[in-house]
Amino acid sequence: IPLEDGDLVRPRGQQVSGEVSDIPRLRGMGDPSLRDTTASGGSRTDVTAEGWEPGPALGDGDLTPGGAPQRARQHEEALMTELSELVQKVVKSSSWWERHGVDISILACSFLLLPAGFLCLRSAQAVPFLAGVLTLGVVHHTLTVKGSHLASHNALTESKSWGKVWAIFFIELCSAFTVEQATYNHVKIHHGYTNVIGLGDSSTWKLPFLNRYVYMFIAPLAVPILTPLVALDLLRNVEWKAALRTLCCMFLGFYCHYWLLLHVSSFQSPWSALLCMLLTRSLLAHPYIHVNIFQHIGLPMFAANRKPKRIHLMSLGVLNLPRNTLLDWSFGHSLISCHVEHHLFPSLSDNMCLKIKPIVSQYLKQKKLPYNEDTYSSRLRLFLQRYEELMVHAPPITELVGIQ
Repeated sequence: IPLEDGDLVRPRGQQVSGEVSDIPRLRGMGDPSLRDTTASGGSRTDVTAEGWEPGPALGDGDLTPGGAPQRARQHEEALMTELSELVQKVVKSSSWWERHGVDISILACSFLLLPAGFLCLRSAQAVPFLAGVLTLGVVHHTLTVKGSHLASHNALTESKSWGKVWAIFFIELCSAFTVEQATYNHVKIHHGYTNVIGLGDSSTWKLPFLNRYVYMFIAPLAVPILTPLVALDLLRNVEWKAALRTLCCMFLGFYCHYWLLLHVSSFQSPWSALLCMLLTRSLLAHPYIHVNIFQHIGLPMFAANRKPKRIHLMSLGVLNLPRNTLLDWSFGHSLISCHVEHHLFPSLSDNMCLKIKPIVSQYLKQKKLPYNEDTYSSRLRLFLQRYEELMVHAPPITELVGIQ
């Protein structure tokens, strides 16, 4: 299927089970000025997800003689439309419980586990104390990762007003981040320009001054400290009212956690309470960092003026990991085993992404499009072996001007 300029792809690596196993050679870097380009589209889409397609200002309008690019675009839009119609049928036939209830129940159960977690920390015995740390750690990541992610896409409710309330609660109160910047960076940039160099290429997760073992196994422990610091720095980019609201929510979230450790868990000193906060908030920080890099970095990367259309962009640049009970609960299906489905239809809840997974995977494979899947251990070995190439040096741009 020819893409923007009608040429055919020149393969740079083998493709096994839909996964690109080799990275194309470096061809050139996109214009650095595009790093400040504002993505088009709003913060909410229908299940067709067509609103996420970036506008022509970044190269979608490049044409060559013969009209092939126009036909290619029409064909690709037809593919996305056809897939959207299949998904729309599933969504319309699903109950409220399937669309929102399952995920809301998981978040509600996490809240109900909080008293047990804080009370377990009162024990002087190792087993109950460790059970409390594990409980609070899982609950924290469920609220801050799964809850914030669903809230940023307004996937918890069909009401925009309530969606805003949940976004403030999960993103600012629980996660200590500002809603405006979280929504812009994740929803508009990362989703709108997935694996496009200088925009949605996941480069914010790279710390090239760290070696592979420090980055992969030690640095994640600092996530609870770095997150509010980064959030405070980003407050310069929002209105003063939003900044004040964020500061109040951040303080309230931290103080409630600290107060409960002192008065319910009976910690004797402020430092011991703060250390317990760090321990529980970093419990799943390693898989959190790993998942964010495993599912995009190492897959085909594109220049802003040479990117494929949406269905190809997402099938090429997104990868699914296998199902995992702990991570499915804490992070959600859309971040683990249904990441491809989530990038194609970002407004759907975790449970709905899981429900449409067979339809999406079958459709992409039927149309000879990539459907990338790999195991957690395999990706970990890949990043340890090729850390310099993937995480330190500038990512190579895929010489992909067409797809066969």
